[in-house]
Amino acid sequence: MHQRAFLKRASVVLLLAMSETLTIRAEDIPHLARQGTATQLIVDGEPFVMLAGELHNSSASSLEYMEPMWDKLVALNLNTVLATVTWELVEPAEGQFDFSLVDGLLEGAREHDLKLVVLWFGSWKNGVSSYIPTWVKKDLLRFPRAQSRNGDNELVLSPFHEASCQADANAFAALMRYLREVDSDEHTVVMTQVENEVGLMPESRDHSAAAEAAFRSPVPRELIDYLTEHKDSLLAEVNELWASTGHKDTGTWTEVFGDSVWTDEVFMAWHMARYIGRIAEAGKAEYALPMYANAWLVQNDKQKPGDYPSGGPVSRVMDIWRAAAPAIDFLAPDIYLPDFKAVCASYVRSGNPLMIPEARQGPEAARNAFWAIAEHDAMCFAPFGIEDIDADHPLVESYDLLRQLMPLITKYQGTAKMAGILQQSAEEEGATMDIGEYRANVRYNRQAKGQADMSYGLIINTGPDEYLVAGNGFQVNFSPATPGPRHAGILQVWEGVYEGEEWIPGRCLNGDETAAHWVAKLPPNDHDRFAGPDRPRILRVTLYRHD
Repeated sequence: MHQRAFLKRASVVLLLAMSETLTIRAEDIPHLARQGTATQLIVDGEPFVMLAGELHNSSASSLEYMEPMWDKLVALNLNTVLATVTWELVEPAEGQFDFSLVDGLLEGAREHDLKLVVLWFGSWKNGVSSYIPTWVKKDLLRFPRAQSRNGDNELVLSPFHEASCQADANAFAALMRYLREVDSDEHTVVMTQVENEVGLMPESRDHSAAAEAAFRSPVPRELIDYLTEHKDSLLAEVNELWASTGHKDTGTWTEVFGDSVWTDEVFMAWHMARYIGRIAEAGKAEYALPMYANAWLVQNDKQKPGDYPSGGPVSRVMDIWRAAAPAIDFLAPDIYLPDFKAVCASYVRSGNPLMIPEARQGPEAARNAFWAIAEHDAMCFAPFGIEDIDADHPLVESYDLLRQLMPLITKYQGTAKMAGILQQSAEEEGATMDIGEYRANVRYNRQAKGQADMSYGLIINTGPDEYLVAGNGFQVNFSPATPGPRHAGILQVWEGVYEGEEWIPGRCLNGDETAAHWVAKLPPNDHDRFAGPDRPRILRVTLYRHD
């Protein structure tokens, strides 16, 4: 069937199925919604932020392996687990589906009051095709591989063949149909990831016969129309590439984008995203959960496409992915790079909501979670290999604190009344931010020697002259940011915890613990043996103004 005809038919099926889903479930299934500038995941009518962890790739392939893991995951203060469901195990023989592992994951999560994000490892995982079924692996004629310049087959499916895309889409649709049947009341699964870190390595593009023919063909009209319509809001990387040829609106890939490896990447991004978008469409036609694609990131400025998976949803080609795969709701970075702030900033451009399905599991995870959630309204933070983490990991206390604060966090997402705090090096001294009617002047831990000592936390303006300060390793004073009396002072600082949505006050801090009410300090006292100076905590600060 011609691709355009297939897409038209798929769109009709998608609309009919989504209509049926809405009729049956109304607005009850997990979905995305806007609050101010933030995109929130809504589960059972309430915003839900995933304090999560991703299992190792093979963990969910054995229910016996998972049996002792569930209690441990609960002890880590998780509310969500990211787990793989693989094409090779779901469809061991063509057309014969086995969802016993899915049943086991659902049962384990429900018994432990956890939500799940299903990671669909289908055609691609980390730039290769190792999770495809054996019947796909062995049939290179029906399911061709991408090829190098010299004609060698790579260990990765080519995205230029209908049979591969249709087979993957059939399997994913069967999975989503099954989830609709067994989970549309429980809402254990709140989201799905379609494929994993897709792209091609070490070539910058596929050189198979089908790919070469596509590369010599005109750039699809759909892409040209998208670029033209969004010309004033395109991200700089794609816009500059297009501008290098004078923003041509017709021609081959090299005529429109120039002759370089960056054009190869745009070409692969379009076709990878088109393939994955069709899989997402097929899945949403059965059960329209939020769906995203994740990215293996560019590791440094010297890398070019092929050094990392070319065609994957790296931030520089997000516009191409949006144009090619509208059924993908957003694009997500797997962050293992040290400059966590920079990666987050690159992925929240053009309104792309932030979700972090994979991150480092070191002590920095305890700090980075605050930055992602408070500064960028992230829907999810999930260190990878979560079952490796022990109960004494600092992430456990960070998740406990974030859990206490979650009603306030979700209330103030997208309102400009919440800010994150994150020190990434000992050389950083602090930050200044305007929140509400005051300027928060944050000074980082000057004695920080390693990742575990760095400053982190959040500040929320909860009312007139009222602020909530949480985290550890920093101090903050306030100055007026609006007209009125010139000076700001601290009225009171209370230490405490939240039980449910009720504030339980502890010590009223003053004297040494606030430098005579000049600053709110975390920890309040470096020698506080009772409260523990290494533990994050919550302070409620009230202010007043005077001349």
